[in-house]
Amino acid sequence: MSYKAPEELKNFQRIALGVGGIGTLALLIGGLISPEMREQALRSWLLGFVFWGGISIGSLGILLLQYLTGGAWGVIIRRIVEASSRTLTLVAVMFIPILLGASTIYEWTHPEKADETLKRILDHRAPYLNLPAWIARAVIYFGLWFLMVYLLNKWSKQMDETGDWKLLKKASQFSGPAMVFFVLLVSFASIDWVMTLDPHFYSTIWGFLFAAGWGLASYAFTIAVLAWLSTREPMNQVIGRRHFHDLGKLLLAFVMVWAYFNFSQFLIIWSGNLPEETFWYLERMEGGWGIIGVILIVFHFAFPFVVLLSRDVKRNARWLASIAIFIIVMRFVDLYYIIGPSPRVTLHGAKLSFSESISWMDFVGPLAVGGLWLWYFFGELQKRPLVPVNDPFLESAIEHGKSH
Repeated sequence: MSYKAPEELKNFQRIALGVGGIGTLALLIGGLISPEMREQALRSWLLGFVFWGGISIGSLGILLLQYLTGGAWGVIIRRIVEASSRTLTLVAVMFIPILLGASTIYEWTHPEKADETLKRILDHRAPYLNLPAWIARAVIYFGLWFLMVYLLNKWSKQMDETGDWKLLKKASQFSGPAMVFFVLLVSFASIDWVMTLDPHFYSTIWGFLFAAGWGLASYAFTIAVLAWLSTREPMNQVIGRRHFHDLGKLLLAFVMVWAYFNFSQFLIIWSGNLPEETFWYLERMEGGWGIIGVILIVFHFAFPFVVLLSRDVKRNARWLASIAIFIIVMRFVDLYYIIGPSPRVTLHGAKLSFSESISWMDFVGPLAVGGLWLWYFFGELQKRPLVPVNDPFLESAIEHGKSH
């Protein structure tokens, strides 16, 4: 059987490139209007980068996880998460505007303009939080992620060509220690790129929060793609209801882990009642930000949790894909909730109200990054068979999906 990707993906690829190109052009034009608009354009690009780049990085984590745990679910989704992980090349390129515009995005790059309180904080963190070190760490993050992506995809391709099961064993043995480094890299990267937007704030659970969030987004994206493929040749002969049941159970677990880390951060900060930490939540409990906070509690956790308890929902590809797409939308809302209220460099560290901070660029930026990302992803997905054709567990994985 040929496991070639459907030809329809080429049409999606062209549409995605068009959306990404137009969105990027609009963002460039908008950023030329004034320094304030330039900062907004870069912040919106950062929002899109953290969202879509998180799917790439999270897919690498899912790839490591499936090699560690085994199971039919991992065999079935492997080619989708491999394609997502290989978009890391584009993600690194899309990091360049953030690299060049760091002094426009991050308040800590201007210690000379800081007030006395912030100066003391920046002096204390100066050995770590300075631009040369920040750039060097970014190079290290991408370098180690590239190494993981390269080796796992290389061994997978070689196994397709040779059928050598020892390559699968090598990937599994590599994934154990690699997972430890992966979590550490995600922790430091999320701190550098997102938490330092507000240099007054710090959280000891921040890295786990992003590891869970990026993992959830990438896993939900994988389910949505798999559900679409399951209605078309050749994957309609491979994927069964039980595959989606297994994937739905793990999606529920990811939702619960994300909620656990979020509540843990809130509980630790609130019970500690330190002004250096509590202000972050106090700002996000006022006005429109407070409404978004309630929306996240209800629709990012409670609603998916209740729906995914249903066995019928988990076994129905269309329903499961719908809830997966809904979760992806909520992931964007969560990142906007995190990034939106952070201080503005062009306003000397001032923070805008909810109504003032809303910008059309916050929607165009993620669309621009997303269009380019999806264009690259669809191209990568078409390069290899949709399943690992010589994996020794492929036949049993297919049979598993057909069982009741």
